[in-house]
Amino acid sequence: MNCTAFVVARDDLKQSKLIETQLPDQAHLPSEALLVKVERFAFTANNITYAVVGDELKYWQLFPAPDGFGNIPVWGFGEVIASKHPAVAVGERLFGYYPMATHLLIEASDVSKRGLRDAAAHRQGVAPVYNAYARVSGDPAYGGRQGDYQALLRPLFMLSFLVDDFLAENEFFGAQSVILSSASSKTAFGLAHLLHAGRPGIRVIGLTSALNASFVASLGCYDEVVTYDQVSSLRADAPTAFVDMAGNSDLRGKLHRHFGDHIKYSGRIGLTHRASVADEPELPGAKPAWFFAPDQIRKRATEWGPGGIEQRFGAAWIGFAPKLEQWLTVVEGRGRAAVQRIYLDTLSGRIPPDQGHMLSLLG
Repeated sequence: MNCTAFVVARDDLKQSKLIETQLPDQAHLPSEALLVKVERFAFTANNITYAVVGDELKYWQLFPAPDGFGNIPVWGFGEVIASKHPAVAVGERLFGYYPMATHLLIEASDVSKRGLRDAAAHRQGVAPVYNAYARVSGDPAYGGRQGDYQALLRPLFMLSFLVDDFLAENEFFGAQSVILSSASSKTAFGLAHLLHAGRPGIRVIGLTSALNASFVASLGCYDEVVTYDQVSSLRADAPTAFVDMAGNSDLRGKLHRHFGDHIKYSGRIGLTHRASVADEPELPGAKPAWFFAPDQIRKRATEWGPGGIEQRFGAAWIGFAPKLEQWLTVVEGRGRAAVQRIYLDTLSGRIPPDQGHMLSLLG
């Protein structure tokens, strides 16, 4: 049996190819290893961000690829088709981080009733969440369309949750408004939902393209929606926090110069525009800084104790998930051509914001 994988050129993301590798059979699996068939996975603009910062944040090391190429990590579901671990049965369904491939070999470790970890040496040195797999067989929260929402948005909503928590913990750095660029992105509207629903007194402003403005306005979680060419129309005399999902140096500079010292926080979160320059000039207002989610996770895990993050995040997800049927249409694609098409459309920004794509390399 062979594994088919979709890999991209690390120095030119427009270039991709399919590669085939031979898989071990049941008899030759390493001790406690699992062979997992990757059933379906979500693909969003966030996965492009994984590729852009793949070297810096070690995403490329998770799923090895030929020299010069990388396999972009994706969130999705797999079925155990062979097992050498006594506590994991063939047929089990696992939710977690997968390669864009048809199969994954997992060195199962720390197996419990709820999940397990991949202990492969090349996967260490990254945030623990990327090596964790939830055992979700028979769990309705991970079945059918609800499962698609989990794959498409739960990891992104965790980032939204952590940014919301960080801002609130710091009393929004004295800001009265929060501006989100790339307001149509899934991480942005997840954060906007949390701010709008749970942070009274904070005005939520979404920056977006003219093409996506009507969608962003329809979400109902932004107090104001402004297109990128209208940034200078924003009131600039009140303390403001900027959460940058776009990663656009020109936009960041324009916003900082417009608000000046009223920019009290400038957090770099995403790279949906992929338009950052390496050497940005010093800007007025708060110095732009990357928000690193694992730091906030470690801090809260210590302060809130075992299960504290999961409990609070679970409550937030319960308030968010019902909105998704109104906001998002799930589009499925199977096979090599579908994966390549959606990858290129996502890379080029051609995916409508009200779509979420669930893909599979299996025919």
